[in-house]
Amino acid sequence: MTADSPTPIDPATSALLVMDYQHGIVERIDGGAALLAAARDTIALARARGVRVGYVRVGFADGEAPGGTMGRRIGRDAALTRFHADAPATQIHDELAPQEGDIVVRKTRVGAFSTTDLQTQLRQTGVQTLLLAGISTSGVVLSTVRDAHDRDYRLIVLSDLCVDPEHDVHTFLIERILPRQAEVTPSGALPDLLR
Repeated sequence: MTADSPTPIDPATSALLVMDYQHGIVERIDGGAALLAAARDTIALARARGVRVGYVRVGFADGEAPGGTMGRRIGRDAALTRFHADAPATQIHDELAPQEGDIVVRKTRVGAFSTTDLQTQLRQTGVQTLLLAGISTSGVVLSTVRDAHDRDYRLIVLSDLCVDPEHDVHTFLIERILPRQAEVTPSGALPDLLR
């Protein structure tokens, strides 16, 4: 579904998930400052309309270095240093700092659910709709959409708050793949959706 046919969102049963907007990731994105400003405005709107806000970040504590293909891609040394859970690069960007009562989870895999208690926290608060913003589109966004769809959430991907290092991959996912399981709309459509 696109912004051409929006369905209203119930703020009381919705959560905006801001995924992997952490220092070390935002700093590698072209246009990071503009992306942060747009995300900050969207978070403020969500809060003002009664939507819960949640943050997902990736970081590895001592003894959590990933194995398998993820471990080979990141590298054990990087997981224990640059991607350590306490490293400045893995902290949620200061411009989007969580507030008391927000959901905050730390993951050790790509998607937002498999290594966190996010599902439990969302279900305890009655969340049925997820608004997704994330870096990157081909990573956390795609993985989370697939998993959350299987968990029966209504999904809305905020297209301009998702980016990927490869622009053509982002475009393909936003236009062709993600609409199969999620509504895809720009964040500018939220004021009308959150009635």
